[in-house]
Amino acid sequence: MTAHWLKHRHLLLLSIISAAIGTSLIVDLWVESSVAVLLIMQFSIVATVFLGHTRLTYVVAVAEALCFNLLFTQPRYSFQMFHAEDIANLCVFIITAFSINTLAQRYQNKQNELKQVQLRNQILLSVSHDLRTPLAGIIGNLTTLKEYFSQLSENERFELLESATTESHRLHQYIENLLQATKLQHGNLVIRKNQESIIHILKNTIHRFPEGGRKIHVNISGDIATVNVSHSLIEQALFNILDNALRYSPPNIPVNVSIFQQEETISIDIFNQGEPISESEKNRIFDLFYSRQQGKNADRGIGLGLAVSKGIIHAHGGTICVVDVMEGCLLRITLPVGEERNENEI
Repeated sequence: MTAHWLKHRHLLLLSIISAAIGTSLIVDLWVESSVAVLLIMQFSIVATVFLGHTRLTYVVAVAEALCFNLLFTQPRYSFQMFHAEDIANLCVFIITAFSINTLAQRYQNKQNELKQVQLRNQILLSVSHDLRTPLAGIIGNLTTLKEYFSQLSENERFELLESATTESHRLHQYIENLLQATKLQHGNLVIRKNQESIIHILKNTIHRFPEGGRKIHVNISGDIATVNVSHSLIEQALFNILDNALRYSPPNIPVNVSIFQQEETISIDIFNQGEPISESEKNRIFDLFYSRQQGKNADRGIGLGLAVSKGIIHAHGGTICVVDVMEGCLLRITLPVGEERNENEI
């Protein structure tokens, strides 16, 4: 996907430069104004900067300067230049082009610095909220167990330990998501891929939930091919999405997972019967630190899970999106198939 976009962007850049030179030839035949020609070429420089090709801007500026010298100055079709006005205009063109690029680079650097500051602030806000909640639960449960141990029944002790363990797992998952989110933001995520069974990965993911994920129902349609993925990363992505679905699902109503294959794509549908996602939220729920604030689910922490899942899935060449349904919420994950097929048992 990234390679396709880069190729598309390079073709767009070549189209802009070609259009600028072609338009310049027409303008030169019409008004014979070297200033008008240079202004048109300057526009292509600005377009190059806006496309994010700051390094190529210098190359484009020099190439267009040579084209101007070759095609639009006397004597034509040579790299000689005798008129002082043309020389001055060309110098101004090059200086302006380089200045625009320098200013654009400074602006981009400032924007990147601002994003880093915002990211740090969001991480601090997230840490202060999402770390404090499970830590408070762990401390509270263990303190109660310590101070009232002799007065508690065996079942009560077990419940306190179970609650502390659950909060510990929640804390561990949050820290994992925070680390992955930081790596994704800085482009440092390392992916070691192998041919894996998506059914096996899903099975491992479900077993990480309390009671073996009894609130998760799985339906597999036909034989499913393997996928070329990092087992641990895809498992983390699936865990985040399933955890989110369980959080927003009504009590005692299971989350349904469907796996099916269409040609070279494997789809994983995760459906819960909670409140539907509004049109305005369909893209925002995958934003880093975005959290839905609805009714009893208002205190769910600051969103990391879905953003991390989206980053991991996209890094594997897959997609994740919200699918319109009459009621409830359906998220669809797609991954490109690998080579082998595996049994549909879970």
